[in-house]
Amino acid sequence: MKTFLTSIISFLMVLNIIAAPAPTTPKSAKDAKATASKPVKKAVTKATATAQKSASKAPATVAAPTNIYAAITMLSETNLYEIAGTVTPECQIDKIVFRKLSKMGIKPLICSDAVFVRRAFVDVIGTIPTVKEARDFIQDKDPNKRKALIDNLLERNEYADYWAMKWGDILKIKAEFPVNLWPNAAQAYHHWIRSSLRDNKPYDKFVREMLVSNGSNFRVGPVNFYRAVQNKTPEGLATVVALVFMGSRAENWPTNTLIGMEAFFSQITYKPTREWKEEVVFWDTEKDYTLQQEAIAAAEALATNVASSATNAVSKQATNAVAKQVTNAVPQVTIVPPVAKVPREGVFPDGKKVKLPRDRDPREIFADWLITPKNPWFTKNIVNRMWSWLLGRGIIHEPDDIRPDNPPSNPELLEYLQKEFVASHYDMKRMFRLILNSKTYQLSSINSKPGDPKAEANFAFYPVRRLDAEVLIDVINKFTGQSDLYTSAIPEPFTFIPDNKPSVAIMDGSISSSFLELFGRPARATGLEKERMNRPLATQRMYLLNSGQIQRKLETGPMLKFVLGKNHRSPEITEDIYLTILSRFPTFAEVKNVEEYAKLGVVKGRDMWVDLGWALLNSEEFLYRH
Repeated sequence: MKTFLTSIISFLMVLNIIAAPAPTTPKSAKDAKATASKPVKKAVTKATATAQKSASKAPATVAAPTNIYAAITMLSETNLYEIAGTVTPECQIDKIVFRKLSKMGIKPLICSDAVFVRRAFVDVIGTIPTVKEARDFIQDKDPNKRKALIDNLLERNEYADYWAMKWGDILKIKAEFPVNLWPNAAQAYHHWIRSSLRDNKPYDKFVREMLVSNGSNFRVGPVNFYRAVQNKTPEGLATVVALVFMGSRAENWPTNTLIGMEAFFSQITYKPTREWKEEVVFWDTEKDYTLQQEAIAAAEALATNVASSATNAVSKQATNAVAKQVTNAVPQVTIVPPVAKVPREGVFPDGKKVKLPRDRDPREIFADWLITPKNPWFTKNIVNRMWSWLLGRGIIHEPDDIRPDNPPSNPELLEYLQKEFVASHYDMKRMFRLILNSKTYQLSSINSKPGDPKAEANFAFYPVRRLDAEVLIDVINKFTGQSDLYTSAIPEPFTFIPDNKPSVAIMDGSISSSFLELFGRPARATGLEKERMNRPLATQRMYLLNSGQIQRKLETGPMLKFVLGKNHRSPEITEDIYLTILSRFPTFAEVKNVEEYAKLGVVKGRDMWVDLGWALLNSEEFLYRH
């Protein structure tokens, strides 16, 4: 028998399934279907013809199209990725988006049910459907099944896990360097975020709790917002607040704007306790943050430097005497206890000034200004982020770079989403539901106007993107029935990761694996959206093609044992494997390709099905959202 690698190469050649390092955009509608998914490049090219010619001439080894299986595969060949026909806008989002597309001469198409079920699972809960979930959805004739699926996904436990991971990236939940939250604090922070998302806590309340919290970092989760920063000065804290809750990069602001905002965070104090690494974060009414204090420190430093310079200029024998003379010669600085004088005036980013009373936490004053429908940043930031999470790019792009000279591609759409979010009382699930049910979200991933950047900026198609590192390994483990080991470079005494825990549910960014690092999991150092690297690399491709770890998962996992244990015929086994990995039925041509490979005799029996799983795993259709 030939080696495993030889068999894989042979199978890839038969199926023409090896994917390029990055997805390409079809040059015309004629080759769009083949471009949309490399794993079926050969099969789909001739799919329509095959379906028409094979209906009455099906080979003996493949069931003739008289049962539901064959009927579905015949349909899928002509309707694999999108549904032909005019798309009618059904909600205000579609009316706004399609109006612009019409002016551009673009006629979008809706994605197929097989594409939608996988897309919705990946985008909402960070995994793919099971064989039964995919089969039942595709075969369901209910016209409202997409709406029902969305409602179901938003209520599943995986929703909280997946979106807690997303927020963990933005809020930098990481026990070790460079954030150094410590494991207890990271777990408390993650638990609070996950619980808030699970319970659908209103976004305004979610943000306010982080901004005004006081207490132990081990016991009060949201207080870790002020600890998950590398620069704990008022300037550093103001910069993080601007990025996370306003979608604005303060380093691009005028200097006076940032200084005015610092006043709201000038009285935050960190106090250690007797418990190792525990800190209490609180509003300190006695904290001094004045130029007087800085001047005193500067004078002390000046006196020390002058004395030191003079002392070094004399001989060792006279050191003590000269030092005493120089010290006496330096104008004496009267060191007085710091007076509790904090900035009595703050300036909001919009330029409005406000008095800061001594009996009220300045953070509360800032939160009152920020969390209001009239605020120009608050709702704009979050609805733009939520849109980008689902549609691949923000209406303002990048989603955390809101500034006057970076206008939205569709101002009317952004304004509408803001109004809806406020009207819903900042209900995040309702906003997700609104976007997911739109035809705009459900468009095909095939670009009818390749090369036109305006088509992408105006959401003429669903953008193809590689799966997140955590989602990718979780999906591989899901269909192989295996698990990975997640560890931290620095031992964490309070961390336990069960064997069956998905990586999207890991609360601490310090706990990782070689796979997650290779496939671009963010370091959680900056909180920027672009920190996650989903750009495909040659090293990633080589790993998936040659990894012994992936091979063992396929060979020893229970997935194949279960499929082969059904005593099904070859076409039915092929169907189960396609539904398991790609969440769709194989086309008639794809079934024939598998049979052709079996006839080559490169490998036999169970090994052939391992090869098929490996080949599909390396396809762009599996690796990418589409």
